[in-house]
Amino acid sequence: MTPKAPARDGHLLLDLSQIDLLIHVLLRRDYEVIGPTVRDGAIVYDRLSSVDDLPKGTTEEQEGGRYRLKPRNDSALFGYTVGPHSWKKFLFPAITQLWKAQRTDGQFQILPADAKSPQFAFLGVRACELHAIAIQDRVFLEGPYVDPNYESRRKGIFLVAVNCTKAGGTCFCDSMGTGPKVGSGYDISLTEVLQENQHFFVAHCGTKKGAEILAEIPTKPAGKAEVALADAAVEECACHMGRSLQTNGLKELLYRNTENTRWDSVVARCLSCANCTTVCPTCFCSTIEDLTDLTGQEAVRVRKWDSCFVTDFSYIHGGSVRATIRSKFRQWMMHKLAYWVDQFGTSGCVGCGRCITWCPVGIDITEEARAFRDAESSVNASV
Repeated sequence: MTPKAPARDGHLLLDLSQIDLLIHVLLRRDYEVIGPTVRDGAIVYDRLSSVDDLPKGTTEEQEGGRYRLKPRNDSALFGYTVGPHSWKKFLFPAITQLWKAQRTDGQFQILPADAKSPQFAFLGVRACELHAIAIQDRVFLEGPYVDPNYESRRKGIFLVAVNCTKAGGTCFCDSMGTGPKVGSGYDISLTEVLQENQHFFVAHCGTKKGAEILAEIPTKPAGKAEVALADAAVEECACHMGRSLQTNGLKELLYRNTENTRWDSVVARCLSCANCTTVCPTCFCSTIEDLTDLTGQEAVRVRKWDSCFVTDFSYIHGGSVRATIRSKFRQWMMHKLAYWVDQFGTSGCVGCGRCITWCPVGIDITEEARAFRDAESSVNASV
């Protein structure tokens, strides 16, 4: 008998073995399962084959310019926040071939790139990252021009979200309204609970597809006590954010301060290394390169990640529009928190804190925004 799909409005109870079974069910359905794993001293996103690939019993310390793994005193699978990778690595790859040209009988024939992509299942997507994916959907899918490469990779993706029960030192999703609890946009959500001798996961179906997947796993309904413990863990996480960003009137605040001398203080620290844009889950700046082989018989056009911190990014005939670190940093921060709102109707920041953690000198976007607000408050108080 085919098991009945669980109701989407209910909660189910899973254990470690059933998380492993979830991965195998997705693999049997020809998904490439991508999730967190430990590699090169960090928790990164890569292909998973079983629950053993997850960062069991591992967490991290994050502060401005600092990231270190450390062991937990339990066997949590998702007892960390976010690492240097974001899901755009798979949806908007760092290098994408757009088309290829081949010479035949003295003529070039343009061959479009193969738009087919793997069928992805993302496991361990945090609330802030669901918002980041939604933002990139707005950029690449909902405007007048749809990006076929992004569309191909995004289509049919299966999302297993995880509610955060641990806040990182650079997290500020709670103040951005993007976490730590997932709201929508997922097929299945999980909340991990560890208390005394208990270790379980409370699952919720967000879509019919999610219910179908969970129907292949032997589960039982979660009781009110288990759901309450899961909710309490997420609420506790919201109370321990490492940072906060006051968003009320933020766009207007930045517009009023485009020539503030505060920007000069960043110049003394910023290396213009582009780390912040590389780890950001929403940044989408890119450049185009044409490459020809040595025989002259084949050429390809590729799209590569770029950054507003690269001087050549704003190059036009006669020079670069933004040649100074001051102008580059201002462009990045203004775009994230002000221009983006005008362009796409939402902030370009989801409060994941990656830009703070992975900045070599620990520049903090929340600190910079607060400095402008404090300066205006001081002026107004003295009037």
